[in-house]
Amino acid sequence: MKDNTVTVKLQAPAEGAPSQIRLQVLGEKIIRVSATPDRKFNDRKSLVVLPVKEKTPFTVTAEGGLVKVATSAVTATVEPATGKLHFTDAAGKTLLDSGVGGKMAFKPIEVEGKKAYSTQVVFDSPANEAFYGLGQQQTGEFDHKGLNEELYQYNTKISIPFVVSSKGYGLLFDAYSWSRWGNPNPFQQLGQVFKLYDKDGVEGALTGTYVTRRETLVQREDSLAYDNERLIENLPKLPLQGAVVTYEGEIEAPVTGDYYFSQYYAGFQTTEIGGEEMMSRRWRPAWNPNSFRYKVHFNAGERKPVKVTWEPDGGVSYISLKVAVPQSAEEQARLSFWSEFEPELDFYFMAGDNYDEVIRGYRTLTGKASLYPKWSFGFWQSRERYSTQDELVGTLAEFRRREIPIDNIVQDWHYWKEDQWGSHEFEASRYPDPEKMLDDVHAMHGRFMISVWPKFYTNTDHYKELKEAGYAYTHAEDTGLVDWLNHPQSFYDAYAEGGRKMFWRQMDETLYSRYGK
Repeated sequence: MKDNTVTVKLQAPAEGAPSQIRLQVLGEKIIRVSATPDRKFNDRKSLVVLPVKEKTPFTVTAEGGLVKVATSAVTATVEPATGKLHFTDAAGKTLLDSGVGGKMAFKPIEVEGKKAYSTQVVFDSPANEAFYGLGQQQTGEFDHKGLNEELYQYNTKISIPFVVSSKGYGLLFDAYSWSRWGNPNPFQQLGQVFKLYDKDGVEGALTGTYVTRRETLVQREDSLAYDNERLIENLPKLPLQGAVVTYEGEIEAPVTGDYYFSQYYAGFQTTEIGGEEMMSRRWRPAWNPNSFRYKVHFNAGERKPVKVTWEPDGGVSYISLKVAVPQSAEEQARLSFWSEFEPELDFYFMAGDNYDEVIRGYRTLTGKASLYPKWSFGFWQSRERYSTQDELVGTLAEFRRREIPIDNIVQDWHYWKEDQWGSHEFEASRYPDPEKMLDDVHAMHGRFMISVWPKFYTNTDHYKELKEAGYAYTHAEDTGLVDWLNHPQSFYDAYAEGGRKMFWRQMDETLYSRYGK
């Protein structure tokens, strides 16, 4: 024991299991758990958790083959023989428990010469437990109990590795690599999990039928994987504007279980499996696709008909249908968090008598969020983008004319010149007087917000400055990657303090101090 820390060395740990577990008391109801298979802990500096300066009294006991660390509010118990964990409140009520199926697992991984572990922590979870959180996901799932979620950052997807349980606790996983909640295995192509049969019963693929305004094409499809700019190049070279596409046949399950599907969609899509409509004509624009989830039960060897109908949105659109390899019902019901590339397992347990108390623990660890001004809680008007100064000001004026309350109007992307993404400069031909635009908005008692983006075209002065200072990711540039507008692109290093400061200075000089006076 040292200061607020208790380290428990495991007895004869198995391969892939931790060799030691460390508990750190950070508050009456907050305990950090670290685990490693190595001889010493990595002690990587957290990017999200602030140093906790207050000292909290606690006791340590070792009896009955258990090590217990207790504050006045919670007790954390470690079994040195197994590494299993048990958390209780002051009254001895179980909050979180490894139970029968719980574990902490490590699998060595090496990427470009750097070594780490793919990590997983699992706890048992009672049937009536609910989990909320995980950030801003787009699948429409509120309670994440028994479900699967991929955690990464994307345009419309903000992943936060934090959950609040209905049982009176929360968990913050201090992990920065690709992570998964629920099933640790990735969603896979249909043909990797099922046997596929086309509409004529021939094994190996589904039947894809593309009906355009001028022609019809029928081909076999061994997967539905058209979900990014690279993969849509594999679509038939047909004009998809106004087309109707169907994928149909049968799928046969190898084992009995619940199969969780993830369908990525843009345009209109409808999916039927086993004669039941699982996805009912949902729509998204091509520039903002989404995922929809559903599950279907199969018995081993059972074949069910499948039919996906797709009406693409414009000339470029997306579709994919993937499925997770099923787990047992017991496995799927547990609390599981997997990360691809981490130096050790590191998470924070926080207890609370209600949700607000649990969130208080999160704020204690990550810092208090500033209270937004009152106007920001009103209606915000935003669209894919406004193209001109007159369009933006005119839109706000029309809201006022119709007496529709609005507090904030948002200028999204492409207010810059065609090849100057990252310059933060308004294109003069479309925005001749940005200062007047702001004055006009304010004169109508409105507020103005602008999207700046961390993306840069490599010919911009801002990117060149960041690159020269060592704050630019150059992989995209080095490999000749271009975006959908066919311009070379890259991003700045937001993990570098100097990069963040330079990025902010560039925005401040070009936008905020220049027009925000």
